[in-house]
Amino acid sequence: MENTIKECEVKMKKSVDFFHEEIKAIRTGRANIAVLQSVKVPYYGQMTPINQVASLSLIEAKTISVKPWDKNILSDIEKAIITENLGVAVVNTGDSLKINFPELTEETRKEYVKKVKKMGEDAKINIRNIRRETNEKLKHMEKEKVISEDDLKHSEARVQKITDKFIKEIDDIVKAKEQELMTI
Repeated sequence: MENTIKECEVKMKKSVDFFHEEIKAIRTGRANIAVLQSVKVPYYGQMTPINQVASLSLIEAKTISVKPWDKNILSDIEKAIITENLGVAVVNTGDSLKINFPELTEETRKEYVKKVKKMGEDAKINIRNIRRETNEKLKHMEKEKVISEDDLKHSEARVQKITDKFIKEIDDIVKAKEQELMTI
């Protein structure tokens, strides 16, 4: 029973961590290297994450520098960033790229907020599915006489508490990202 509850908590924590990483990729008005995490570059026949073929650095509030370790793939990196449609301006300096983040319009900010809220709802659905699976395991344990009915009720209450904690964490992440997006 304890292992089942611990396993539930670990799965929920991983789900929240994944959501938190995913949400970083949504750009705000400031430059953020995490926005480039989805960019993959063709390198020796493999689609390789950009951070494995170039160094990425923040050079000012709205600009990221991308310096490839192999200068021959500079144009491939540039194409990959443009193809990703991140809403950024890419300037090729010959040996590196400068990625400029333009100011977001009010309409764009609101669209990103909607996207963040949708992603938050999806993450909460995932948490609830983990709760349901855990409760089903616990009920099966009670049916098999591994745990008592009282243990089942107590365990379900603990699982609900854990679920509430992680749902609140997701709500807090969504609220913080919304605040970040709407701040000019």
